[in-house]
Amino acid sequence: MKEYGSNVQKLVEHIITIPDIETRTKHAHILIELMRQIHPQMRDGMDYSKKLWDDLYVMANFDLVVDSPFPPPPKEILGRKPKQIPYNQQKLKHRFYGRNVELLVLKAMLTESYEERKAFISYMVKLMKSFFLNWNKDTIETNTCLQQILELSGYKLQAEIDDLRQNGLVEEATPRDGSGNRGRQPFQTFARPERGNNDRRMAGNDRNHRPQGNGNRNNNNGNNNNKNRFRDNNRRRP
Repeated sequence: MKEYGSNVQKLVEHIITIPDIETRTKHAHILIELMRQIHPQMRDGMDYSKKLWDDLYVMANFDLVVDSPFPPPPKEILGRKPKQIPYNQQKLKHRFYGRNVELLVLKAMLTESYEERKAFISYMVKLMKSFFLNWNKDTIETNTCLQQILELSGYKLQAEIDDLRQNGLVEEATPRDGSGNRGRQPFQTFARPERGNNDRRMAGNDRNHRPQGNGNRNNNNGNNNNKNRFRDNNRRRP
Protein backbone atom coordinates (compact mmCIF):
# COMPACT_ATOMS: atom_id res chain seq x y z
CA MET A 1 0.00 0.00 0.00
CA LYS A 2 1.50 3.29 -1.14
CA GLU A 3 0.36 5.38 1.80
CA TYR A 4 2.67 3.44 4.17
CA GLY A 5 5.74 3.13 1.97
CA SER A 6 8.09 0.32 1.04
CA ASN A 7 9.79 0.14 4.45
CA VAL A 8 6.55 -0.84 6.16
CA GLN A 9 6.00 -3.49 3.50
CA LYS A 10 9.43 -4.96 4.23
CA LEU A 11 8.67 -5.03 7.94
CA VAL A 12 5.42 -6.88 7.25
CA GLU A 13 7.28 -9.48 5.20
CA HIS A 14 9.78 -9.88 8.05
CA ILE A 15 7.02 -10.36 10.65
CA ILE A 16 5.51 -13.18 8.62
CA THR A 17 8.77 -15.14 8.80
CA ILE A 18 8.95 -15.02 12.64
CA PRO A 19 8.16 -18.55 13.90
CA ASP A 20 7.10 -17.69 17.47
CA ILE A 21 3.51 -16.43 17.56
CA GLU A 22 4.07 -14.34 20.71
CA THR A 23 7.04 -12.54 19.20
CA ARG A 24 5.18 -12.19 15.93
CA THR A 25 2.19 -10.66 17.72
CA LYS A 26 4.43 -8.27 19.66
CA HIS A 27 6.10 -7.06 16.45
CA ALA A 28 2.70 -6.70 14.78
CA HIS A 29 1.47 -4.40 17.56
CA ILE A 30 4.65 -2.32 17.29
CA LEU A 31 4.16 -2.06 13.54
CA ILE A 32 0.55 -0.94 14.03
CA GLU A 33 1.76 1.91 16.25
CA LEU A 34 4.31 2.83 13.58
CA MET A 35 1.57 2.89 10.95
CA ARG A 36 -0.48 5.10 13.26
CA GLN A 37 2.37 7.60 13.55
CA ILE A 38 2.77 7.80 9.79
CA HIS A 39 -0.68 9.40 9.56
CA PRO A 40 -1.07 11.47 12.77
CA GLN A 41 -3.85 13.56 11.25
CA MET A 42 -6.20 10.58 11.46
CA ARG A 43 -8.29 10.38 14.59
CA ASP A 44 -7.67 7.65 17.07
CA GLY A 45 -10.77 5.48 17.35
CA MET A 46 -12.08 1.97 17.10
CA ASP A 47 -12.81 2.29 13.38
CA TYR A 48 -9.35 3.65 12.62
CA SER A 49 -7.65 0.88 14.63
CA LYS A 50 -9.63 -1.72 12.73
CA LYS A 51 -8.59 -0.08 9.46
CA LEU A 52 -4.91 -0.31 10.45
CA TRP A 53 -5.21 -4.02 11.20
CA ASP A 54 -7.08 -4.60 7.96
CA ASP A 55 -4.32 -2.82 6.06
CA LEU A 56 -1.74 -4.95 7.83
CA TYR A 57 -3.51 -8.14 6.76
CA VAL A 58 -3.79 -6.86 3.21
CA MET A 59 -0.07 -6.04 3.04
CA ALA A 60 0.65 -9.53 4.43
CA ASN A 61 -1.50 -11.04 1.66
CA PHE A 62 -3.73 -12.52 4.43
CA ASP A 63 -0.93 -14.89 5.51
CA LEU A 64 -0.34 -13.26 8.91
CA VAL A 65 -1.35 -15.27 11.98
CA VAL A 66 -1.30 -13.17 15.15
CA ASP A 67 -3.46 -12.48 18.19
CA SER A 68 -5.05 -9.26 16.97
CA PRO A 69 -7.99 -7.43 18.59
CA PHE A 70 -9.89 -7.67 15.31
CA PRO A 71 -10.55 -10.68 13.09
CA PRO A 72 -8.85 -10.70 9.70
CA PRO A 73 -11.01 -9.36 6.88
CA PRO A 74 -12.17 -11.70 4.08
CA LYS A 75 -10.12 -11.84 0.92
CA GLU A 76 -13.15 -10.89 -1.16
CA ILE A 77 -12.96 -7.27 -0.01
CA LEU A 78 -10.13 -6.57 -2.46
CA GLY A 79 -12.25 -7.22 -5.54
CA ARG A 80 -15.56 -6.02 -4.13
CA LYS A 81 -17.13 -3.09 -5.93
CA PRO A 82 -18.64 -0.25 -3.91
CA LYS A 83 -22.38 -0.08 -3.62
CA GLN A 84 -24.17 2.13 -6.05
CA ILE A 85 -25.69 5.27 -4.56
CA PRO A 86 -29.45 5.34 -5.08
CA TYR A 87 -29.95 8.62 -6.88
CA ASN A 88 -33.29 10.33 -7.11
CA GLN A 89 -35.05 9.01 -10.18
CA GLN A 90 -37.70 11.70 -10.34
CA LYS A 91 -38.03 13.41 -13.68
CA LEU A 92 -37.12 17.08 -13.44
CA LYS A 93 -38.47 19.38 -16.09
CA HIS A 94 -35.63 21.86 -15.64
CA ARG A 95 -32.61 19.94 -14.38
CA PHE A 96 -30.27 22.92 -14.01
CA TYR A 97 -32.65 24.36 -11.38
CA GLY A 98 -32.84 21.18 -9.33
CA ARG A 99 -35.59 19.76 -7.18
CA ASN A 100 -35.52 22.62 -4.67
CA VAL A 101 -37.03 25.11 -7.11
CA GLU A 102 -39.97 22.78 -7.68
CA LEU A 103 -40.44 22.52 -3.93
CA LEU A 104 -40.40 26.31 -3.66
CA VAL A 105 -43.10 26.54 -6.31
CA LEU A 106 -45.27 24.16 -4.31
CA LYS A 107 -44.65 26.23 -1.18
CA ALA A 108 -45.60 29.41 -3.02
CA MET A 109 -48.87 27.80 -4.09
CA LEU A 110 -49.69 27.03 -0.44
CA THR A 111 -49.07 30.62 0.68
CA GLU A 112 -52.34 32.27 1.68
CA SER A 113 -51.69 35.96 1.02
CA TYR A 114 -51.68 37.31 -2.52
CA GLU A 115 -48.85 39.75 -1.79
CA GLU A 116 -46.80 37.00 -0.17
CA ARG A 117 -47.18 34.82 -3.26
CA LYS A 118 -45.92 37.69 -5.41
CA ALA A 119 -42.93 38.15 -3.12
CA PHE A 120 -42.25 34.43 -3.20
CA ILE A 121 -42.30 34.33 -6.99
CA SER A 122 -40.01 37.36 -7.20
CA TYR A 123 -37.53 35.63 -4.91
CA MET A 124 -37.64 32.48 -7.04
CA VAL A 125 -36.91 34.45 -10.21
CA LYS A 126 -33.72 35.86 -8.68
CA LEU A 127 -32.76 32.42 -7.44
CA MET A 128 -33.36 30.82 -10.84
CA LYS A 129 -31.17 33.42 -12.52
CA SER A 130 -28.29 32.60 -10.20
CA PHE A 131 -28.75 28.86 -10.84
CA PHE A 132 -28.86 29.46 -14.57
CA LEU A 133 -25.49 31.24 -14.52
CA ASN A 134 -23.85 28.18 -12.97
CA TRP A 135 -24.38 26.22 -16.19
CA ASN A 136 -24.59 28.94 -18.84
CA LYS A 137 -22.60 32.01 -19.76
CA ASP A 138 -25.60 34.10 -20.78
CA THR A 139 -28.28 35.41 -18.45
CA ILE A 140 -31.90 34.38 -18.61
CA GLU A 141 -34.75 36.86 -18.99
CA THR A 142 -37.24 37.52 -16.25
CA ASN A 143 -40.21 36.71 -18.47
CA THR A 144 -38.72 33.28 -19.23
CA CYS A 145 -38.37 32.50 -15.51
CA LEU A 146 -41.93 33.61 -14.87
CA GLN A 147 -43.17 31.34 -17.64
CA GLN A 148 -41.24 28.39 -16.21
CA ILE A 149 -42.69 29.01 -12.75
CA LEU A 150 -46.15 29.19 -14.30
CA GLU A 151 -45.65 25.83 -15.97
CA LEU A 152 -44.29 24.23 -12.78
CA SER A 153 -47.31 25.46 -10.83
CA GLY A 154 -49.75 24.01 -13.34
CA TYR A 155 -50.92 27.55 -14.26
CA LYS A 156 -52.27 28.07 -10.74
CA LEU A 157 -50.19 31.22 -10.23
CA GLN A 158 -51.50 32.92 -13.36
CA ALA A 159 -52.88 36.03 -11.65
CA GLU A 160 -49.75 36.69 -9.61
CA ILE A 161 -47.42 36.24 -12.58
CA ASP A 162 -49.53 38.51 -14.79
CA ASP A 163 -49.35 41.17 -12.08
CA LEU A 164 -45.55 40.82 -11.87
CA ARG A 165 -45.24 41.10 -15.63
CA GLN A 166 -47.12 44.38 -15.64
CA ASN A 167 -45.75 46.01 -12.48
CA GLY A 168 -42.35 44.34 -12.18
CA LEU A 169 -40.84 42.13 -9.52
CA VAL A 170 -41.10 42.85 -5.82
CA GLU A 171 -37.88 44.38 -4.56
CA GLU A 172 -36.10 42.81 -1.58
CA ALA A 173 -38.38 39.79 -1.70
CA THR A 174 -37.57 37.09 0.83
CA PRO A 175 -39.60 33.94 1.53
CA ARG A 176 -38.93 34.13 5.26
CA ASP A 177 -41.33 36.90 6.14
CA GLY A 178 -43.39 36.62 2.98
CA SER A 179 -43.58 40.39 2.48
CA GLY A 180 -41.24 41.58 -0.18
CA ASN A 181 -42.38 45.19 -0.08
CA ARG A 182 -41.51 45.43 3.60
CA GLY A 183 -38.23 47.31 3.58
CA ARG A 184 -35.86 47.97 6.38
CA GLN A 185 -36.78 50.61 8.85
CA PRO A 186 -34.64 53.72 8.48
CA PHE A 187 -32.39 54.64 11.31
CA GLN A 188 -33.78 57.37 13.54
CA THR A 189 -31.60 60.41 13.88
CA PHE A 190 -32.00 62.59 16.93
CA ALA A 191 -31.15 66.28 16.66
CA ARG A 192 -28.76 67.67 19.18
CA PRO A 193 -30.57 69.99 21.59
CA GLU A 194 -29.61 73.63 21.09
CA ARG A 195 -28.51 75.64 24.06
CA GLY A 196 -30.51 78.75 24.93
CA ASN A 197 -29.18 82.28 25.14
CA ASN A 198 -29.22 82.17 28.92
CA ASP A 199 -27.08 79.04 28.94
CA ARG A 200 -24.60 80.65 26.58
CA ARG A 201 -24.38 83.78 28.73
CA MET A 202 -23.80 81.71 31.84
CA ALA A 203 -21.08 79.74 30.09
CA GLY A 204 -19.43 83.01 28.99
CA ASN A 205 -19.55 84.45 32.48
CA ASP A 206 -18.00 81.31 33.86
CA ARG A 207 -15.08 81.71 31.50
CA ASN A 208 -14.62 85.38 32.37
CA HIS A 209 -14.83 84.85 36.14
CA ARG A 210 -12.69 81.74 36.20
CA PRO A 211 -10.08 82.14 38.94
CA GLN A 212 -6.54 82.47 37.82
CA GLY A 213 -4.31 79.85 39.32
CA ASN A 214 -0.66 79.93 40.05
CA GLY A 215 0.14 77.71 37.10
CA ASN A 216 1.20 80.60 34.87
CA ARG A 217 3.44 82.08 37.56
CA ASN A 218 5.10 78.80 38.09
CA ASN A 219 5.64 78.39 34.40
CA ASN A 220 7.09 81.87 34.12
CA ASN A 221 9.39 81.24 37.04
CA GLY A 222 10.41 78.00 35.47
CA ASN A 223 11.20 79.73 32.17
CA ASN A 224 13.24 82.39 33.97
CA ASN A 225 15.15 79.75 35.84
CA ASN A 226 15.89 77.96 32.58
CA LYS A 227 17.18 81.20 31.06
CA ASN A 228 19.39 81.82 34.05
CA ARG A 229 20.64 78.26 33.92
CA PHE A 230 21.64 78.59 30.26
CA ARG A 231 23.16 82.00 30.98
CA ASP A 232 25.26 80.56 33.77
CA ASN A 233 26.43 77.73 31.55
CA ASN A 234 27.63 80.16 28.92
CA ARG A 235 29.96 81.86 31.40
CA ARG A 236 33.59 81.18 30.91
CA ARG A 237 35.38 79.33 33.56
CA PRO A 238 38.43 80.97 35.09
